[in-house]
Amino acid sequence: MTNFANATPSTVDIIKRESCFKGFYKLDRVHLRHELFAGGMSREIKRELFVRHDAVCVLPYDPQRDEVVLIEQFRVGAMGKTANPWLVELVAGLIDKDEQPEEVAHREAQEEAGLAFAALWPMTRYFPSPGGSDEFVHLYLGRCDSKGVGGLHGLEEEAEDIRVKVWAFEDALQAVRDGMICNAPSIIALQWLALNREEVRGLWS
Repeated sequence: MTNFANATPSTVDIIKRESCFKGFYKLDRVHLRHELFAGGMSREIKRELFVRHDAVCVLPYDPQRDEVVLIEQFRVGAMGKTANPWLVELVAGLIDKDEQPEEVAHREAQEEAGLAFAALWPMTRYFPSPGGSDEFVHLYLGRCDSKGVGGLHGLEEEAEDIRVKVWAFEDALQAVRDGMICNAPSIIALQWLALNREEVRGLWS
């Protein structure tokens, strides 16, 4: 019996790539074949691919007060799937210019929450939905001073309407447990901080 457990496919043959829609985002249809675990190549398959800019998400954290800063804003994708489409989220933005992820993190913190980060701690990077999108997310912890932070923020030209609130870390983590915080970057970041908070506070306090 052949053992395929250690075989790692690496070959993808792009036969054709069509543009189905092009706006701020793009939708492509890709015709391809790929190497199989059992060896050889697959038949030709078609996949629609949602082409997005890569994203940067940051959890602002005050290690002295053990508080996080979270934002709330309307999300069209949550309509009809949750009772309230105003989601509690991280500071976030897209890499849509010639910028490094860290630059986006600092820019979005100022625009969305009126925050300045003293340091950034890379948490992880991940694909949120690789079955149909090429988006790649850079996730950071941002060191901040949460004193006096809050209010309404966002860029009018981007139709942003953002409410900023300071949360005790344990309250934010409980909101994850309760399902009140229900978006992937926030859940991943808060769980990461729960696992690494002692080290973070030791180095940042």
